[in-house]
Amino acid sequence: MANEDKKDFNAMLKNSKDMPKIQIITDEASIRKYGGERMFFAPPMEYDRVMRLVPEGKVITVGAIRDYFAKENGADFTDPITAGIFVSIAAWASFQRDGDETPYWRTLKAGGELNEKYPGGAAAQKAKLEAEGHTVIEKGRTNIRYFVKDYEKAEFELK
Repeated sequence: MANEDKKDFNAMLKNSKDMPKIQIITDEASIRKYGGERMFFAPPMEYDRVMRLVPEGKVITVGAIRDYFAKENGADFTDPITAGIFVSIAAWASFQRDGDETPYWRTLKAGGELNEKYPGGAAAQKAKLEAEGHTVIEKGRTNIRYFVKDYEKAEFELK
């Protein structure tokens, strides 16, 4: 995202965009990649709601949230593109509010990777996670990325 300081992320968060909905996809490559044709779209507020469930000391991945939504809504998978966008919207909306914070820093990308698109980037997310007791490790030589070490041991399970 760009120009975050000029956007009203809380308005974006509340815009359901005719979601939730299930769309049937017909592209064979996508059906093979995602394991089915029923693609679920969750509205931005649903990502915010689930992100708020993760307690201090725990983490969750965007993939786990997507899997949860698909299962709860009778779909084969949840759209990965809108998932990434809506998680970022939830993070920025929380950052723009006074109080009523969503602990967005506890939501990780695949493999436990920190999200550079969150407010303050990976450095700010790293500081918040380390303050909650997580160890963050660095990977790469030129394109350095950050990951929560052994994130699976601290993963919050949605029920």
